[in-house]
Amino acid sequence: MSHLPRFTAAAVQASPVYLDPAATVDKAVALIAEAAGNGAGLVVFPEVFVPGYPYWNWTMNPVQGSPWFERLQRASVDVPGPYVDALRAAARQYGVVLVIGVNERAAHSLGVLYNTLLTIGSDGALLGVHRKLVPTWAEKLTWTGGDGSSLRVHPTAVGPLGALACGENTNTLARFTLLAQGELVHASCYIALPVAPADYDMADAIAVRTAAHSFEGKVFSVVACSTVSPEIVELLAGDDEELRALFQRPRSALSGIFGPDGRPVTEPLVDDEGIVYGEIDLGRCIQPKQMHDITGHYNRFDIFRLEVDNRPRLPVTFTAPPAGPQITTPEEDA
Repeated sequence: MSHLPRFTAAAVQASPVYLDPAATVDKAVALIAEAAGNGAGLVVFPEVFVPGYPYWNWTMNPVQGSPWFERLQRASVDVPGPYVDALRAAARQYGVVLVIGVNERAAHSLGVLYNTLLTIGSDGALLGVHRKLVPTWAEKLTWTGGDGSSLRVHPTAVGPLGALACGENTNTLARFTLLAQGELVHASCYIALPVAPADYDMADAIAVRTAAHSFEGKVFSVVACSTVSPEIVELLAGDDEELRALFQRPRSALSGIFGPDGRPVTEPLVDDEGIVYGEIDLGRCIQPKQMHDITGHYNRFDIFRLEVDNRPRLPVTFTAPPAGPQITTPEEDA
């Protein structure tokens, strides 16, 4: 790159208006305006921010959770669609590059939902629609996995930008695929996970993963995590005091900006709602790469080779256009 941008990044740590896509998009637009007003050129939102995360997969059996799946399906987002249009308009109006997670409703099946990250340019262009490759653990009850066609790095006003959702940031080959395309800015989108096993510290896990990608790739990472609002606790826990206490577990969320040395650019935000701002100078990626450039001189491509199948996976493929009905006129029948 002849020009290495310098800009302010914003990591949004917030909860959605649960299962209400219109209100959640309105909240997102207001947060975009706030971040832009504070000078942000890149705004990153949590995983499936619109309209929220299916926590019932972790706290209910599949039969109990099935009506909740229907509620989520009805509240999910069509891509393209009016909610995406509103987010594109906000990115264009405020001149920011935007990464935001949505539950995407499939066009071909009522049973298919995707955990999707949208990457939107500062001109409002929809640059990327990345569907989480492998839903994590209990998430398989809700989401269908994506394919390799969306593992792409996008040229943006803030530099070459890639994005992965939550546990994908532990997938070494997915991360390498982005780095090998010249990624310099990485968006990591997470959800608060108070329902994880008792010995699992989600805030630590997010920090370790983010630092690892930044240090290994010599890139900047902007990590945004959701929070669990009192409304979500009330809706999903009800009178179950044990479950209410679980949803209010501390150290379930962390958001921040990490530099190419693996260290936070500024103090991360843990658990509370807010926006973390950090200054990014992509020129800081140059010197560390002289030491360890894992997509260049510090690799052995004569020994190792990564092949990525980036073909879109469709539910049906026709070898020829479908034949139409054979219509004849009375004269032809005679």
